Amino acid sequence: MSLVSTLKNNVLSLKEIMERLSLTGRDNFITGYLNPAMKDGLIEQTHPENPKHPKQKYRLTDKGKDLLKQ
Repeated sequence: MSLVSTLKNNVLSLKEIMERLSLTGRDNFITGYLNPAMKDGLIEQTHPENPKHPKQKYRLTDKGKDLLKQ
């Protein structure tokens, strides 16, 4: 399962995403998965004005949703 498909119908926290993907190593997940997906415009933060917001979650962008339709 990929990061994009994990967020298909979900808005999830970093911890929830990692659990669903059975991944450990927060730093590696952020640099290897999360940041590249955000840079590519596939996912976005629910609180982009405050990246360290205690209730920060992630969701698909329209571009990410379009990718799943292909």
